[in-house]
Amino acid sequence: MLNQAKRWLLLVAVVVLSSGCASLSPYAISEGEIEGHLKDVVADFDRQQLKSGSPLSLSLRDADITLGPDGRDVAVIDLRGQVALNALMTKLPVDLALKVEGAPVYDSQEKAVYIRRLQLLESSIDSPFFKGDLAPVTDNVMKLVAQMLETMPVYRLDESDFAQRMFGLVPMDVRVAPGRLEFVMADD
Repeated sequence: MLNQAKRWLLLVAVVVLSSGCASLSPYAISEGEIEGHLKDVVADFDRQQLKSGSPLSLSLRDADITLGPDGRDVAVIDLRGQVALNALMTKLPVDLALKVEGAPVYDSQEKAVYIRRLQLLESSIDSPFFKGDLAPVTDNVMKLVAQMLETMPVYRLDESDFAQRMFGLVPMDVRVAPGRLEFVMADD
């Protein structure tokens, strides 16, 4: 009977220790999770813009995020979508493709990840309404995207999830790894 109790205690100790070690390992979010969250954020942004009476609408067809390319601490975001000007009962659509690079930054107050220090890598605009030099249009679209990514998170901790809520209570930072972002203890 005593041996069985010892085995039971040993089993409980192993389970507790292994779960404790698992909680020390970094919490990671994948590129796919960030892409899905970014699409939701853009859709919410568009709804808010339209409700406020803005003549511009923004739709995102595709958001491809690459984390840690070439071992660097950056995120490369390849966006494809459409900006449309709704004026005089007509819609003037402009298809756009942007590829930007920036640094993922964790804001502990907001419990969210933002992409900051953006650089434009590639851009293209396709519209029957624009001819000639598109640099001013691309610059304006880039400013809009930069402003959006600076103020709207690409990922926010889910307060309804116990583990994520606990991560939000301690000083955390975000580290870029190939294919994912890892939440780690801050070095403060």
